This record gives sequence, C-alpha cells and structure tokens, in this order.
Amino acid sequence: MTLSSTRPPATAVRRLTTTLYGYSFLDECVPLYPVYTLLFSDTGLSVWQISSLFALWSLTGVLLEVPSGAWADAVSRRLLLWLGPLLTAAGFALWVLVPSYWAFAVGFVLWGARGAFVSGALEALVYEELERLGAAERYARLMGRSRAVGLVAVMTAMGLAGPVLARGGYGAVGAASVLACVASAATATAFPEHRSAAADDGGSGAATLRAGLARIRREPSVRGAILLVPAVAAVWGALDEYTPLLVRETGVPDARVPYLLLLIWAGATAGSLLAGPFERLGTRGLAWLLGVAAVALAAGAAAGTPLALGLVAVAFGGFQLATVLADVRLQRRLDDTGRATLTSVAGLGTELVTVAVYAGYAAIASGAAHSTAFVLFSLSYALTALVLAFRARGGARNESPRQGCRTQ
Repeated sequence: MTLSSTRPPATAVRRLTTTLYGYSFLDECVPLYPVYTLLFSDTGLSVWQISSLFALWSLTGVLLEVPSGAWADAVSRRLLLWLGPLLTAAGFALWVLVPSYWAFAVGFVLWGARGAFVSGALEALVYEELERLGAAERYARLMGRSRAVGLVAVMTAMGLAGPVLARGGYGAVGAASVLACVASAATATAFPEHRSAAADDGGSGAATLRAGLARIRREPSVRGAILLVPAVAAVWGALDEYTPLLVRETGVPDARVPYLLLLIWAGATAGSLLAGPFERLGTRGLAWLLGVAAVALAAGAAAGTPLALGLVAVAFGGFQLATVLADVRLQRRLDDTGRATLTSVAGLGTELVTVAVYAGYAAIASGAAHSTAFVLFSLSYALTALVLAFRARGGARNESPRQGCRTQ
C-alpha cells in the first residue's frame, strides 16, 4: 500500500485548503492594481485610449473563456492555474519596461488570457478534489474564505502600493507585481489533481465543449444555474470599478477616499466569510438576500453621504455572498467531465454582462450623477430577486443541496 493511499483525508483537505488560500492571496496581492491607471495617464494615454484598453481586456476574456474551460477539462486544470499567472507576469513586465499603448494592450491581452485560464479551472479542481475526499460539503465555506483571502490581499496591495511607488517608482511596483505572479504560479504547482477515468478519456477540448453545450440545452436545472451566475456576479463586479467616483461624490477629500473604499471592501470580505453558514440558503432565501442588498445599494448611493456608504458595504457583502452561493449551486449540478467547461460558460455570461454594464454606466454617468447610476443598476438585482421569488413560489425545489447534487 502506498503512502498516498494511507494518508488521512484530513491531511489531504488541509493541503488543498492551504494551497488555495496561498494561491488566492498571491494572485491578488499585486501592487500595480491600484496604480496602473496612473501609469497609463503618466505615459500620456488619453481617456479614450485607457477605455479602449479595458475593452480589449474584456474582449480577450470573452473570446477565451469557454475554449480555455474546455481545454482544462480535456488536459489539466492545474496546468492552466500555473500558466495563467505567468502570462500576467509577462504583461506587467512589459508595462514597466516599455511603457506605451501597444505594450499596455499586449499586457491586457495576456491578463485577459490569465483570467480565462483560471476561471472555471480553479472551481472545478477544488470541487472535484473535495468530492474525491468525501468533503464536497466544505466547498462553499472553502471558496468563501478563499475569496475573503483574495479581498484581504487586494487591501494589502493598496497599502503597499503607495510606499513602494514613492521609494522606487513604477519600476519597483512592477517588479513586486511580477514577483507576486511568479509566486502565485509556483503555489499552483502544489494543487493536487486526480482526474477520473471519465475525465481522462474526455477527448479533445472541442468534443468536451460540444458535450457541455448539449447538456445546457438538455437540462433546465443546469441552464438555470449557469444563468444565475452572471445575474448575480456581473453588475456589482462592474460597479466596483466606479466606487472611487461614488465615494468622491460624497464630498470627502481625496485623501479619505481609500479609507472609505476599505470599508466597502470589508463588507465584501464579510460576505465571503458568511458563505459557509449560508450555503443551504434556498431559492426563496437567495431572493430575500438579493432584494435586501438591492435596497441597501440604492439607499446608500442615493443618500450621498460618507456615513451612508456603510449601506453600500452591506450591499456588496450581500452580493459577494450571493456570488459564492450561485457558484455552489452550479458546481452541485455538474459532473467531472465537463465541470470547467460549463463553469467557463457561466464566466462568459458574466464577462458579456460586465461589458454591457460598462457601456450602460458610461451612458448614464455622462449626463447624471454617479449615485444615480448606482441606484439604477440596483434595479437589476431587484428584478433578479423577483424572478427567484416567483420560482420559489411556483414550487421550484431543486435548489436544495441534496436535490442539486448530480445522480450517479
């Protein structure tokens, strides 16, 4: 009997947990995140050029999201998890070594490819490893905590960026960011990956993709779970990019803006940590969660005061919790052979809705206050809550964890 076959499951779960938390932290602790827009501006880029870079970033994710998921199912999830951060490292190195529009564009393409590679592959690997160890019920708690770790890493990077930039300029910030990406890639190699025979015989990525799309058409429960992910995750994820403008609009000095942003990030972090206790929340409960968060977002944004931003933090916490729970519902409806593919289909939907939110926000905020845009987008969550409440009232009970699990 080999050593691996006698290793207690608790040890294997601990290894997976430690690797995931380390990967999540290093993947988000990138000092360039809070200052790369300043780098673009200081290089001489116009607002139009900067916006076009964001569009290129999103377009790359749209084009590669589903093919990369199919590749992960056909080849290896761990491969994509360590390759993705290396692509980002190369892009960041280009930004600080040869700062120019085209270097930034190449960097965003590489960054977009990294996002597509990791999206779907990470969730699929973690869920399948937990399932293999008989610990699939820990998925919600584990992923919630890992996202909280990532949010803490973002706040850490925000705190580090200023001193590093002051002492070494963009070169030092870029070097620190490249090192973080390389460390993230190295951590990914420690992920366990035990592919089943069915997965190993899955064939080409194209065949996996066709099978996954056929399942979406054939199974309404899978289709509904996939649609729920962008409905929950996309809007608040896009609005997050505009929260500094919302904070500034309350009239606080610019020096206080980062501290109020930390309040909002703290709300999202709390939402991640609540995923475990709330993992059995049904459709009716999810409807109430989104409805309350929508009201909090609208009220906090409309008030226009620094104190009311606490309501925005509450709303973001609710949306983060709902995002984790939507992922849990999806994973419990999938099987091993196409898990990354179908998770990536949900990620594609999120990317498409995010692009639409960017365009809609620009149209609204060009003639109205940022608070008005936040209030209007809160209505999308109110609508989603109403749809879920209608489903719950109609007797849709397939949201429960036992019924959501796939049958053998």
